Amino acid sequence: MSLIPAFEIGLWNAWIFTFYHFAPPALLTLIYKGTFKRMSSAVPLNKTEKKIHILMETISALALIYSIFLPLRLGTMWFYLSLPICLLGLIMHTIASVNFATTPLKQPVTKGLYRYSRHPMYLIFFLTFIGVSIASASWLFLLFSILVMVLTPPLVIPEEQDCFEKYGDAYHEYMNRTPRWIGIPKSGER
Repeated sequence: MSLIPAFEIGLWNAWIFTFYHFAPPALLTLIYKGTFKRMSSAVPLNKTEKKIHILMETISALALIYSIFLPLRLGTMWFYLSLPICLLGLIMHTIASVNFATTPLKQPVTKGLYRYSRHPMYLIFFLTFIGVSIASASWLFLLFSILVMVLTPPLVIPEEQDCFEKYGDAYHEYMNRTPRWIGIPKSGER
């Protein structure tokens, strides 16, 4: 792996995996009414959380821009090790996006991958970006991925508080049976 591989714009660059994270939500907002409203509802953040959010979004944007110029190491061990990780991330991202979009607005998202994690999209993002780091053999992209993941936990608490205010007891029950990050639901529907 190298800190900063050669920059070159190409069809087989890391953007193939990173930009996919924006495609399903964008398409689903066109197909399912209410998806945009659910996605765009702003979570109230305090001053520190706003700073963390801006930093996380900046690092994510830098990673996305960097991915345009970051060639995948096709035909190498790095690429073959990471391909299943990236593909798993993309498949899971599609499933979680459909779970999100097909849930009625007045209900919390609790089906599909949301049965095993209250925040599967963050985990999927991290999984895919780790795969991209390996596929491109880039320490810098790995650093971007880790920084985003480290900045995520402080932002899920206000997100969960907002969901609790919107959905009340339904979300409280969901919180009691579903782990924040990953695991087997404690009880309820499977």
